[in-house]
Amino acid sequence: MIMQRRTNRNEGNNPWDQTVLAAGRGLRVAMATPAIGRRRTASCLRTALFLFLVTFVWLQLHVASLNGGRTTSVGSEAPEGNDSTAAILSMVPQVLHKFLTPRPRNNTAGSGSTNASTDSTGALPTANISEIRRNIERYNELQTVLNEDIFGPVQNDSLLIVVQIHTRIIYLRHLIVSLAQAKDIETVLLIFSHDYYDEEINELVQSIDFCKVMQIFYPYSIQTHPHEFPGESPGDCPRNIKKEQAREMMCNNALYPDLYGHYREAKFTQTKHHWWWKANRVFNQLEVTRNHTGMVLFLEEDHYVAEDFIHILRLMERSCKTSCDKCNILSLGTYLKTYNYYGDSKKKEALKAMKRHQSVSAGSIPPSWGFQIVPTLYQHYQKAEVTPWVSSKHNMGMAFNRSTWEEIRRCADFFCTYDDYNWDWSLQHISQGCMQHKLHAMVMKGPRVFHIGECGVHHKKANCESTAVISKVQHVLKYASKHLYPSHLQLTVTNGNKKNKLRKGNGGWGDLRDHQLCVNMTKAGR
Repeated sequence: MIMQRRTNRNEGNNPWDQTVLAAGRGLRVAMATPAIGRRRTASCLRTALFLFLVTFVWLQLHVASLNGGRTTSVGSEAPEGNDSTAAILSMVPQVLHKFLTPRPRNNTAGSGSTNASTDSTGALPTANISEIRRNIERYNELQTVLNEDIFGPVQNDSLLIVVQIHTRIIYLRHLIVSLAQAKDIETVLLIFSHDYYDEEINELVQSIDFCKVMQIFYPYSIQTHPHEFPGESPGDCPRNIKKEQAREMMCNNALYPDLYGHYREAKFTQTKHHWWWKANRVFNQLEVTRNHTGMVLFLEEDHYVAEDFIHILRLMERSCKTSCDKCNILSLGTYLKTYNYYGDSKKKEALKAMKRHQSVSAGSIPPSWGFQIVPTLYQHYQKAEVTPWVSSKHNMGMAFNRSTWEEIRRCADFFCTYDDYNWDWSLQHISQGCMQHKLHAMVMKGPRVFHIGECGVHHKKANCESTAVISKVQHVLKYASKHLYPSHLQLTVTNGNKKNKLRKGNGGWGDLRDHQLCVNMTKAGR
């Protein structure tokens, strides 16, 4: 072994051996080069794959955020399409669940209760109707303001919110929950105007503890007049009878069908009567509003408000004083499908949606929820449009003050004799043909009032108590929350030079008794 080691150690001294060794080293280097290249290629591939995976995951998360996400406000995982009671409750603060949970009720019909059995026509027994009439008269005479001892008296410039309600208590519960979460709600007077007397609805309204509350009751309802005008009277002409036949029958109002040849239907005339009555009642007949000069916001039982709607209303009011003298109506709602809280992106979609709805009456449009929320770089202002008031677009969540009301009221005959059973179309009519200053609206591009009702006077569905739209509105407002409370508004003025011809009404309002009742509401004093 020692000799061998020596021999090997001396191998390099021979010139030939040195040549052989050099060739061997070159061979080893040449053989190593492809291996190094393969390692580098593999490393590049791994890096590229890693970058691809990171980019793919980022894109997935980004797309998910654009589509509204999946996590509820309380941290539980719930798909956006989940409209179950549990999913909806999870989006509502625990302290407000009391407004969504019906109280246990006994089955005995108490005095004035609407739980009593009805007769074959669906009307309440006469004794119950008499009791309800007495209760309505008592409420309207007392004019009680609840919670005034907690929140102080109503100020002349306080915001008044007037909610017209019928019987849809499920939607009313969610409207109340949305109002409860609004900033500065404790400063308002919330007035509920009923055209149906129901003890469960009364208990719900009277349980409100977050602001001042008042109830007023439309005294000429179908409920309290089931067999006489303004309800259905036995002597009324059938809707589709010919005028000649009606004259032979000598039925009520035989000489005055509507412009389409039809006779009145009480269920359709009541809504216009109620709207006109409550406006006269609030502005001209309540003691608490005798000297009121602030804004009055009109809502309905199937509306839902954003938490900053009072903030927005105040911004709009200030903008009117500084930048829009002709604006006399503020509109917080919209019927557009695209709700853009973020800027000018997706303008084309919004314009298309507007054109689709432009020539259609709002009363015949069920709420459509193929909505999009378009996130772009957030701006510290939000846009509002100044435009001539259009009944089919700007009738939801609208507000005006006493000076505007006085102009409307002076056109009472125009309003009350116009052959259209819709209050908003009638308001459009007097704006075009009677008012000295036509109605001009300031309309929020990003709505603060949403329509959650699945059914109404004009359209029915199999399930009129569906909560699917409520769930969608909750998600819209959740993902728009960081874009609420803008510091100021940017106004855009829509050209109002187009000639708006006086439109032919929708009928349903040809009965002279309806005309007279409507006019008399205006004459009633404090």
